[in-house]
Amino acid sequence: QVALVESGGGLVQTGGSLRLSCAVSGRTLSRYALAWFRQAPGKEREFVAAITWVGGATTYADSVRDRFTISRDNATKTVDLQMHSLKPQDTAVYFCAAKGYGGYYFRTSSYNYWGQGTQVTVSS
Repeated sequence: QVALVESGGGLVQTGGSLRLSCAVSGRTLSRYALAWFRQAPGKEREFVAAITWVGGATTYADSVRDRFTISRDNATKTVDLQMHSLKPQDTAVYFCAAKGYGGYYFRTSSYNYWGQGTQVTVSS
């Protein structure tokens, strides 16, 4: 019902920047929240940032606050993650996700739809 496609991943040096984009199609997202999660090899998928589709309220994981910015464009139905001051610890596959009303923003189990992921590698 909702399809999410990430793009923009790649290789960047420590301290560099990348912008990830998630294209959203399908169901209208009037009561949805969109989020970015990431998963490094051998680790659990972890919350990065979320934004409500209508109001644009944002929340961030402590590990990325003040370095990453999540935004959405209602017209083009895209969700971006602007990443600055990247660290090797940020290396992971980044996933775009969507959830309906209710549930905690930071829990993977709250989200109904997931993209395929895009690789971000930060070299030291």
